[in-house]
Amino acid sequence: MSASSAPAVTIQPATLADIPTIIQLAEATWEPTYRFIISKDQIEYMYRVIYTPTSLQRQIAEEGHTFLLLYADGHPAGYASFSRLPAGDALFKLHKIYILPSHQGQGLGHNLLEAVEEATRQMGGKTLELNVNRHNPAISFYERLGFQRHREEDIAIGPYWMNDYVMRKELA
Repeated sequence: MSASSAPAVTIQPATLADIPTIIQLAEATWEPTYRFIISKDQIEYMYRVIYTPTSLQRQIAEEGHTFLLLYADGHPAGYASFSRLPAGDALFKLHKIYILPSHQGQGLGHNLLEAVEEATRQMGGKTLELNVNRHNPAISFYERLGFQRHREEDIAIGPYWMNDYVMRKELA
């Protein structure tokens, strides 16, 4: 895509009123992201746990997750969420980052991750951590943007397991 045809990008913090938009984006990104990595049953189970309005409200209001919405040419095209980890004031976790499949490959994920990093720095963050399934092709995306594999972690989610890498990036 040439620079002249790149979409106009706006990134802004989400509020509780934006939960329907987050759900709409999740519905369009969740299954395509995971269909080749985990089973259909696991995809459906995890989606029901993470993306109900009640769960998202809890993430924002009680768990301290900051959500950012990315708009391309004025339309919602992606989102991310992050929070400070209890392990230390300077350690933050990127919980979610998704771009609509129709908008991938345009640098929007990079734009959104840069916004998360900047917001984290403004909150005093020195390190950003994320979990990514060990079979997720997004590993190379994270590595290109400076994340390194820190450790492996297997997480039980109901009757299922997520087999992840924990990746970290030191923020300058």
